[in-house]
Amino acid sequence: MSDHLLSMDEMKKVDDYLDRGFKVHYVYENLSGMFVEFERQEEVRLQILTADARKYLAAKLQEQTQL
Repeated sequence: MSDHLLSMDEMKKVDDYLDRGFKVHYVYENLSGMFVEFERQEEVRLQILTADARKYLAAKLQEQTQL
């Protein structure tokens, strides 16, 4: 899969979780990528590999903290 398609897929997953009412609970990075834990009643972990999706998540996280 191309980087662009992978980025779009990761951004869609972020949007899907946020649209379903999940909030970003914890974010950490290592050599395998960025890991995001979303929390509502249950906890879900998403791995983000692309730089574009990481930037997108940062923007969404800023929006979440401003609300």
